[in-house]
Parts: sequence; structure tokens; C-alpha cells
Amino acid sequence: METVKYLVRRFAFLVLVVFAAGTLNFFLPRLTGQDPIRSRLLDEMKNGASFASGISDLVKVYDEKFGLDLPLWHQYLNYLGDMSRLDLGQSFTSYPRTVAQLIGDALPWTVGLLTVTTLVSFALGSLLGALVGWPKSPAWIRAIAPPVFTLAAIPYYLLGLAMLWLFAFELHWLPGSGGYRIGTIPSHTWKFAFDVLQHSVLPALSIILSSVGFWALSMRSMMVGITSQDYVAMAEAKGLTNRTILVRYGLRNVMLPQITALALELGYVVSGTILVEVVFTYPGIGLLLFNSIKLADFPVIQGIVFTLIVSLAVATLILDLALPFLDPRIRRRA
Repeated sequence: METVKYLVRRFAFLVLVVFAAGTLNFFLPRLTGQDPIRSRLLDEMKNGASFASGISDLVKVYDEKFGLDLPLWHQYLNYLGDMSRLDLGQSFTSYPRTVAQLIGDALPWTVGLLTVTTLVSFALGSLLGALVGWPKSPAWIRAIAPPVFTLAAIPYYLLGLAMLWLFAFELHWLPGSGGYRIGTIPSHTWKFAFDVLQHSVLPALSIILSSVGFWALSMRSMMVGITSQDYVAMAEAKGLTNRTILVRYGLRNVMLPQITALALELGYVVSGTILVEVVFTYPGIGLLLFNSIKLADFPVIQGIVFTLIVSLAVATLILDLALPFLDPRIRRRA
């Protein structure tokens, strides 16, 4: 019975968080005061488009079509109704394409890139941090640690710019932009898969090199604290091997906080790494969000942010429910 009450409370909190964040998601873009329809039509005129009727008349027509002529409170109620049905609406700038279609096209690129890079950097960083924090580790491990830790202080996009200049512009080893070669028709072939892999190497490396140091630093600080615990001294007194003490008494006790951070980090996978995707023109969620903000495409902005909110809330809920199974010392209080 207590477990059921706990689940109900957690689910109610999830709904409250999604509602509050979704409300901010609706009002914040509109606080900019931008007129997305007028801005879009003006861009079309700059590109040589001509309109039979005046631009003001067209703005009025499109405002009525998208419901922008309604009072703000009415737009908000429509927004809540659409979100409750998971109807993200249609894009202002890519009409008649829907927001769900745009997100569906961009999401696989971001999820594929960030899932791989997050798991790789987590594994490498956690292992390196554990070895650096363990007093009996080889000297060469401590020698490579400072450069890796230094990279953690450099943002993804700065590393991306440096690698873009070196490997794409100077050495011409790897492509520097896009998700695949211009003119290529996407297909389920090994040739296309290899093309996509080539274009993802530089964005992936920029994320991994910057993230490994972060995971290593957090793991090292926890491992240093573990080495002073009584049970580690007792294990050494029993004559256990260094590897056994490291794995059973060290890693086993410090992995829970790391796994917690990993679960929350995976919740951000759907958001993309905006500046990295912009630097490499990588066709993911981050680039879509960046372009939508520039064009004041409210439905796309709302759809992406709402998807991020839900993914983070669900990831947090799953983590909260899973932690007691990962660590029996954790007890829920009804």
C-alpha cells in the first residue's frame, strides 16, 4: 500500500513538473515580442518573392490560420489542449510540415550521436578516474590524467572548432559539415552508413574529449574518499589482491553516484548539443532548435522543449524508482 502511495505521489509530481515547465515553454518565446509570420514573409521578400496582396493582409490571414489572432489566454488553453493530446502543431516556417515530422527527422541524428558519445565518455572517464584515484595505480595512468582533466574545462564547441580547422580545413582527413555528403540520397546501404559515420567523427570526438575529463574528475574525487574507509583497510589486512579491492570495495561503492549522473545525462540526449551541431551543421535537434529560435518558429521551439521536459521528467522518475534496487541501503519513506 505504501509503495502504491509513493508511486502516485511521484507520478503526480511528474505531471506537476511537466505542467509548470510547459507553461513557461509557452510564455517565454512570446515575451520576445517577435512576430514570426511577418518575419517569415519579410525574409521571403528579401529572397525575391512577391505577393499579390499587401504583407499586412497576408499576416492577418496567416495569424487567423495559426490562431495567433486570438487572445493570449485563448492561445494558452489551445496549447494545453494540444499538448495533452501530444499534438505539437505545424511549423510556421516549414508549413505544411508538422512539428512532429521535423522532430522525427532530426531526433535519430541526435540520439544516435549523443547516446554513443555519452556511453563511451562515461566508460572511459569512470575507468580513468577510478585508476587515478586509486593509490596503487601505475604511474603512467597519473601521467595522462592532467591533459584529460584540462580538456574537461574546454567547451564542446571550442574543441569542435579546433578539430574542424585541423582535420577538415588543413589536413582534409574528415568532412567538416552536414550529416552526409551533399547530393547523397539517404538509403539503407553500407555506403551511406559509412558516409554518415565519417561525418559524425568530428562532432563525436569533440563531445567525447570534453566529457571524459568530467566523468574522470567526479570518479576520482569519490575514489579518493573510498580509499580512507575502514572496510578498505580491513580488505588490505586480509591480504586481498589490489585488483579485488579496487573492483569489489572501490568501484562497487562509487558507481552508484556515477550511474545516477549518467541516467540524468541520458535524459538530455534528446536535446542535442546545440553549439556542436551548429558548428558542424549536424542535422540534429540542436540545429533545428537553433534555426527555430532565429526564425521565431514558436510551435517548433515549444515542441522541442516540451519533448526535452518530458524526457527529463521520465528519466528522473525511472531513476528514482530504480535506485532502491541498485542500492538496498536506500529506503523510501512513505
